[in-house]
Amino acid sequence: MTHTILLIGGHGKVSQLLTPLLLARSWNVTSMIRTAEQKSAIEKLGDGKPGKLSVLVESVEEVKSESDARKVLEKVEGVDWVVWCAGAGGRGGPQRTRAIDHDAAIHFTRASIHTPQIKKFLNVSYICSRRSRAPWWSDEDWTAAQKVNTEILPAYFAAKVGADEVLAVLAKERVEKEKKEGISEGERFCGVSLRPGTLTDAPKGGVRMGRVEARGETRRATVAETIVRVLETEGARGWLDVLDGENEVGEEVRRVVSEGVDAVEGEDWEGMVERVRKEV
Repeated sequence: MTHTILLIGGHGKVSQLLTPLLLARSWNVTSMIRTAEQKSAIEKLGDGKPGKLSVLVESVEEVKSESDARKVLEKVEGVDWVVWCAGAGGRGGPQRTRAIDHDAAIHFTRASIHTPQIKKFLNVSYICSRRSRAPWWSDEDWTAAQKVNTEILPAYFAAKVGADEVLAVLAKERVEKEKKEGISEGERFCGVSLRPGTLTDAPKGGVRMGRVEARGETRRATVAETIVRVLETEGARGWLDVLDGENEVGEEVRRVVSEGVDAVEGEDWEGMVERVRKEV
């Protein structure tokens, strides 16, 4: 089946690895980039691929509301999946990080979930984006995660965990609504936060997913492959942690989905819902 994907943050390293993989499956991709100067580099990614590649020049920094995000979505004819790979990348200080990694991400999340034709929203986050200790983490994992989130990347943590929580809560609400409406499992909304470790530029390899430790590396090329496999796997939902490992990507994705693994386990769900309710 042909799908049309809006890839937000199309000029990023992971996105440039991801785009040819999506097109190779005969899916159509609209790559959203910040400036026209980036356009030629993106267009080359579609050479020889069966899927159709389009480029949309829009700055996520200009998206100040859910309405703004919806207007962007409306520019992509037939869009049914959205992948968020955008980020401030540490440039511009905490204010810009908040504007992109939190505010714009949430605006697109809300707009996508409130658009019936959009069936999947995948957000690339990071493995320590959580407020509580994962039940499977060691003391060393928890200490390392707290150091990252409170001392090294506090603004990034606040932004990403807020976006992850909005996606988790609103996606669940939409799925519950669709269940009541009698929508079949395969047609229900899928919201995914894919949560890699420290990103590296090593060649694509295997993975470990699910209840993994808080410390480790994940290759960007493997993240790109994992995104494709998650998108094509029916029922893939929730927080999916991923580190480099020995398992084949497709098999590992199928395993965590069949086992119902969701790394949101251990979080204070009621507190999360309350915070999302307060989000503007």
